[in-house]
Parts: sequence; structure tokens; C-alpha cells
Amino acid sequence: MLRGVTGWATFAALCTGIVCTPSRSVDAEQITLRLHTFSAPKAIANRLFIQPWAQAIEERSGNRVKIQVFTAMQLGGKPSDLYGQARDGVVDIIWTLPGYSPGRFPLTEVFELPSVAGDAVATSQALTEFYRKWMRDEYQDTQPLVFHTTARSHLHTTGKQIRTLEDLKGLKMRAPSQASAAMLRALGAIPVGMPAPKVYEALSLGVVDGTWMPWTILRPLRLHEVTKYHTEVFLSCAVFVMTMNKQRYDQLPQDIRAIIDDSTGMALSKRLGRIWKDDEKPGRAIAVKRDDPILSLSEVERARWEKVTQTVVDSWIEKVSAMGYDGRALIADARRLVAKYSD
Repeated sequence: MLRGVTGWATFAALCTGIVCTPSRSVDAEQITLRLHTFSAPKAIANRLFIQPWAQAIEERSGNRVKIQVFTAMQLGGKPSDLYGQARDGVVDIIWTLPGYSPGRFPLTEVFELPSVAGDAVATSQALTEFYRKWMRDEYQDTQPLVFHTTARSHLHTTGKQIRTLEDLKGLKMRAPSQASAAMLRALGAIPVGMPAPKVYEALSLGVVDGTWMPWTILRPLRLHEVTKYHTEVFLSCAVFVMTMNKQRYDQLPQDIRAIIDDSTGMALSKRLGRIWKDDEKPGRAIAVKRDDPILSLSEVERARWEKVTQTVVDSWIEKVSAMGYDGRALIADARRLVAKYSD
């Protein structure tokens, strides 16, 4: 349970329309759902989203539903196993990055391509509408509850400031997904795929020279301790999904399914986008307080980065077109939806 005025305000914002009037309690066997994630207990995902959401479902159901939250891969496996755990019924619900399963969600990758994403609020809503229109087949073996994104990512390095394309050449950079790895490769870096919880150790041991992620992720992982230089790029974001075992969802009583449906979808996607967007400021503030050098790409330099990463966009278009989709139409629609939901 969140404590204090600020915590309760956040909880109320997340759960508007969910917990205002608890459902009438009925005599029925309690339904226990297990939610598994790689996220750390103190991470924004757990503190401001997963735990408050689980509590809201319990209260709205009159405590007929109990959601047990297991963070930091407590139930075993690797972050890349999470989607399969939900699909196969090992757990009931998972929260993860589709990008942790390379090649499994090609259409989802469109929002990770260079210069497609906007801010997290707009992109989360755009992703949700895009899913309803184009991506249902990619997730047909589970029951997606909510999609959302981070803010756009930046470069955080240990040894030198990245000012130009040339500064990236040969650097080993952590990549969260196949799409981001392709982008880093096009920029001249050597991408190293790994889940977020492994990044601190990799940076401290010199396994990688830097990482590609938004400001908000640095704070719970304490990455300010092992990075020194920061370059704000704003080229792409990371995508998240919370999804449920399909059979388990279908077997729930109709009123419980309605409670879950009412607490997820587009409204939750927008609220999560806002949380991730707003959390960029305190993440960045830590680097400012430490007096770390922070550089934003100039417009001229940004144009160079966009030009060399166009090959990543072209490659994605070719890949999904070979699957029978109109790749150019899909990326155009993704950009249109981001613009639609932008302020």
C-alpha cells in the first residue's frame, strides 16, 4: 500500500473509476492470480503501477480476487521467459518487454524504430490503438491487458561523452531489444543484448561501455553510480505489455473479467504513459546533482543519426512486407497515431 498524501494521490489517479465503490462482497472461493515480472520491488513499475493495480482489483472485487505479485523473477526463469510463462499457464499474469523475445513480435517493433515514438503518453495510446487494429494476431495466445511505453531513450556511458556518430564507433552498448540493437549497430556501436537488471553489473565490470535507456530507468537500477556521461537522443522508446494466460482469463467469472477489463486498456495505458513521462525529471535530476555532463544532440547531428538509422526502418519494412503486411503503411499509421495523441 502506498503511504502518504503523494502515494495515495498516485494510487487514486491510477485507479480512478476502479476502487471508488467496492463490489458487493459475495460468498465465493477466493481467486488467486500470480503476477510475475522482472521488475525490481522499488522500481516505478512495481511501486506506482503493479502493486496499486493489484490492490485495486482486490478491493473492487470485494476481496474475491487476490493478486500475488512476484518481482525480480522470484518464480524462476529469465526475463525472456516471461511471455512463455503466461502463455503456458506457469503464471497467470506477466509484465515484460516484448523486445525480450527477439523476433517474436515483429509488428510491435514499429514503435521502437527510429523517429516513430513521441512522448510516453502519446506513444502508449498510439500503441494501444495500433494493437487493436494490427497486432492482435501477435498476442493471440495470451490475453493482453495493457500496452504502454517508456519515454524515449538516451545514451549513458562510462568513459566518454557521445557528441557525434564517430564517438559511438566500436563502443559496446547495452540494447534492450532487437530493434534497438539494429539501431545501435547502424550508428556504429556494438550492441549487447541484456535485460535491465543485468546492466549495473555489466557497466561496473566493463562488459559494456554504456546503455541505451530513458532517464527513469537509471534511478531504481542505481545506474548513476556506474555512468558518468549522458547524451540525450530522443530517437526511440521501449515497449511494455501486461498480459494474462488466455485460459485463466476465460475461466474467470464474468463480473471479475469485467473488473479487470475496466481497470486496463486505453485508460490505464494513458495513465502509465504519464507516470513514465513524469518520472524522467527526477531521473535526470540525479545526474544534474552529481554534476555529470549532459549533452543534447544538435539538430544537425540529430539529422545525421536519423539518416544512418533509416536503414533500420527500411529493413523492418522489408521484413514485415515479406510476411504479407504493407510495411510502409504500418509505419505511416504508427506515426499518424502518435501525432493523433500528441498534445
